[in-house]
Amino acid sequence: MTLPGSLDEAVAALAAMPTAVPVAGGTDLMAAVNSGLLRPAGLVGLGRINEIRGWQYQDGAALLGAGLTHARMGRPDFAALIPALATAARSAGPPQIRNAGTLGGNIASAQPTGDALPVLAALEASLVIAGPGGARREIPVGRLLAGLDLLRPGELIGYVRVPLLHAPQTFLKATARTGPSRAVASVAVVLDPARRSVRCAVGAVAPMPLRPFDAENWVSSLIDWDGERTLAPEALTAFGDYVGAACIPDPAPAVTLEGTEPGTLPPAVLHLRRTVATLARRALGRALA
Repeated sequence: MTLPGSLDEAVAALAAMPTAVPVAGGTDLMAAVNSGLLRPAGLVGLGRINEIRGWQYQDGAALLGAGLTHARMGRPDFAALIPALATAARSAGPPQIRNAGTLGGNIASAQPTGDALPVLAALEASLVIAGPGGARREIPVGRLLAGLDLLRPGELIGYVRVPLLHAPQTFLKATARTGPSRAVASVAVVLDPARRSVRCAVGAVAPMPLRPFDAENWVSSLIDWDGERTLAPEALTAFGDYVGAACIPDPAPAVTLEGTEPGTLPPAVLHLRRTVATLARRALGRALA
C-alpha cells in the first residue's frame, strides 16, 4: 500500500499505478474484498492526507474535505453548520463504521443506501475533483451519482462544496428491522428562502437519489415565504403522497407482477411508497417548524 501525504501525491500515485484503488476508511472497499467481489492490484491509502480531513469556508460555502469521517460530521460544531448532513452522519451505522467511513468514500462508492447522498443532492452540493498536475475541476454531485462525469484515471474526490443556506434542513430515514441501520428509504428536505423553494431528495429506493421536482415546485408555491412559512396538515400529507408517487410510480400494465391487478403495485412496493410519503411529510413538517 502506498501512503501519500498530500492530495497531489495521491493523484500522482494513482497515475503511476492505474490499477490501484484509493482507500480511506475502507468500510465499503473491504466488504467488497472480503466477499470476493474485488481484488485490487494495489491500494493508495488516503488516511495521512490532513488537508482533506477538515473543512473551510469559501465564497459563502463550506468546503468539506473528502476525508471527513461520519463521526466528525456528527459533532455539534459541524451540526451547527450543515444540520441535515450531521444527522445523516450520525445514522450511518455503528460507531466503528462512523469512525472509519468518510464523506468521499460514501460518494465514490455510490451505494443506494448511502446516507449522505440524498442530503448532498437536496443541498445541490458539488465535488472538487483533483487530477494530475494539480488540476482541479468541479461537477455537481448529482452528475457523478447519475454515472455522468465519472472520475477519470488518476482523479480523486478532494472536496465537497456545500452552499451555506442558514435555513431549515432535515434528514429522516427508515431502516429494516434487521441489519446495521441500512436505510430502506431516506428523505432530505431543504428550505431555501433566497430562492423561495423547497428541495427534496429521496434515497435508497433507486440506484441514485431521486429529486421529485414537480412536488418541490408544487409545495413551494403554497408557502408564504414572507410570512410564517406554515402549511396545513392536508398540504403536508399531499406533499408526502406526491413525493411517494413520483419516486415509486405505478407500473405499466405490461410489467405488473403476477398476482396483482393491472396497473397496481405489489404490497411490498406499496408499503415502500407509503414509507417514502410518510418520511417526506414528516421531514417537511420539521423543516417548517
